[in-house]
Amino acid sequence: MSISLKKNASVSLKKEGGDGLSAIMLGVGWDVASSGFLGKILGGGGGSIDLDASCIAFDASGRVIDTVWFQQLVSNDRSIRHSGDNLTGEGDGDDESIAIDLTALSANVETLVLTVNSFRGQTFDKVKNAFGRVVDSRTNRELARFDISDTGSHTGLVLASVKRDGGQWTFKAIGERTTGRTVQDLVSVAARLI
Repeated sequence: MSISLKKNASVSLKKEGGDGLSAIMLGVGWDVASSGFLGKILGGGGGSIDLDASCIAFDASGRVIDTVWFQQLVSNDRSIRHSGDNLTGEGDGDDESIAIDLTALSANVETLVLTVNSFRGQTFDKVKNAFGRVVDSRTNRELARFDISDTGSHTGLVLASVKRDGGQWTFKAIGERTTGRTVQDLVSVAARLI
């Protein structure tokens, strides 16, 4: 059974995934918020929302080692792989995902930060049912989920982090609103929050 996290809560992935946890998947999903019946008639609401999930790898000093996003789908050490860009948010489940081989991850990576941003500048008040989750890739079991009920005029979100702690990993729900249209725009905010 998955753990549902609130903002700033964390969970040990070893506790949830066991000693055999070697690879995880970070998934992000969202739906387009409808503006209601009158909004549809008058041309508001509906359509598509292009959000982009990204992963920033930091070392112990908070220096960026690598970024994985829709323009760089694989990390330099090949341990982090992005599923590719979803331009609409349509469909059930994860709209974008990032697979991480924890055993192949460079030893100097201490923290992975999952961010979501709108490259087109669409705001989060046009999004509903947004979530981030971490899944044990070996068993396909969801270990933890962070449902984002936070809407607003922001274009970016520092969603969550996965932190190495003495050989173990901890998933933390962050949920920090920010602005930015690419992962590079969110790096300084992410660094401040880890």
